[in-house]
Amino acid sequence: MSTSPLAAVPDVHRSAPAFRGRIGRDARSGHYAVPHRYRLHLSTACPDGLRLAVGHSLLALDGSCPVTPLPAVPDRPDGGHAALLPLYEASAHHYTGPALAPVLSDDWSGRIVSTHARDILRDLDRFAYDGGTCLYPCGTESVIEAVERMCTEGIEGAAQSAGRAGTDPAERAAALEILLGALGRLERRLLDAEYLVGDRLTAADVELWVTLVQLDTVHRCHLDASAVHRITGHHALWAYARRLTARHAFGRHVDLDGISRRHHGRCRGLESAGAAVQILDWAGHAADAPDASRR
Repeated sequence: MSTSPLAAVPDVHRSAPAFRGRIGRDARSGHYAVPHRYRLHLSTACPDGLRLAVGHSLLALDGSCPVTPLPAVPDRPDGGHAALLPLYEASAHHYTGPALAPVLSDDWSGRIVSTHARDILRDLDRFAYDGGTCLYPCGTESVIEAVERMCTEGIEGAAQSAGRAGTDPAERAAALEILLGALGRLERRLLDAEYLVGDRLTAADVELWVTLVQLDTVHRCHLDASAVHRITGHHALWAYARRLTARHAFGRHVDLDGISRRHHGRCRGLESAGAAVQILDWAGHAADAPDASRR
């Protein structure tokens, strides 16, 4: 492992209050599903923002729920976004913390509905208007939640532990085995299936795809080359990632430069040999997307 430190800033992700409003189905719910009322504020350099951007595109919500893009690197010293501060101040009395993204806001009230990305995506799915796309089909919720847990704990959490500088080598090795085990289970599922849940694309695919983007563009930088080669060996999994990247709703949102700048602005870790072993050419696969797959 090299000794080249990456730039470090305080991690403020959990220091802001969580807004967990939900969008209901009618006026009795307060926040109910009507076009042109809500707005997403996000950066696609952030994994939560990338999930929402992809889901928003798949649901064809450009005309009914606009997106306000935010810079990859927050522009305030506290790690927040200046553009979001008025929303936070209007939504929390005497608010003094960082104004973090992503945010779903209510244009009617000028306040925040939610900052919880997975709740937001579920609510957006409830009022999609194209009639043909559903990211949470009836009966799939428990399976999608299991995929979310596997991505969060078995891939992201394990990859962070496997690449954390100063950790006992045995602990890093154990974390790597957890990561490879999760990838192996997904690999076996995708050997004879196009999608994770049934025969259609769901939120589980959005979740896994974003996780794989992060694994290759962020977590890989802190792993040794041997570990990255073992990760790369899951051929069905990475072929699946390539297929999704070639869909316009996925590939158009990959901001490699933004992800890199965000990572280097937040990371306390050390760069390792795996940084030189890119797994996928994300930009190339996105650019090769055929016109027929622009959804």
